[in-house]
Amino acid sequence: MKKSTWITLGVVLGVVILLIILMMSAYNGMVGLNETVTAKESDIQVLLQRRMDLVPNLVNTVQGFNIQEQTIIEDITNARAQMSGATNLEEQVAANDALSGALSRLLVVVENYPELKSNALFTQLMDELAGTENRISVARQDYNTAVQAYNAKVKRFPNNILAGLFGFSEKPYFEADPAASAAPQVSFGQ
Repeated sequence: MKKSTWITLGVVLGVVILLIILMMSAYNGMVGLNETVTAKESDIQVLLQRRMDLVPNLVNTVQGFNIQEQTIIEDITNARAQMSGATNLEEQVAANDALSGALSRLLVVVENYPELKSNALFTQLMDELAGTENRISVARQDYNTAVQAYNAKVKRFPNNILAGLFGFSEKPYFEADPAASAAPQVSFGQ
């Protein structure tokens, strides 16, 4: 063979090897970002479970004071059951929104019971719940940041071709309940 044939073959082989290395790097990058998203989703699930574990104690404490608003207690119980049965992120978001709404209504009702607000156990549970809510908020932000990085990687050319070949698809963001954008109604006195 001629020297030019060997050079051409070497260049083609070099380009093929370079493409394989780039593909491996892109694939490994998507795998790494996918694992980060999965870990962040798991962090949210752990915190949601912590909140679910606090809720029965809170409900029992409130029921101990014979609060008449039984529908709120039932809403909390139903939302907690919905959260337990959630199998994917979308169901978790819906159940989380229902539980958050029910807990918010409970806090409004508690304002009418000063003896409950002064109860040490209730105060401790509310502090733990507030801390958990803050951690959930941070975990959601971390999750959405990881999803943003992952989705950008999956959508960019030429990664989008590899993503389609290897089954990587966009991940959903953890979005707020649309009702959360409405300002709460506050009334002082009757």
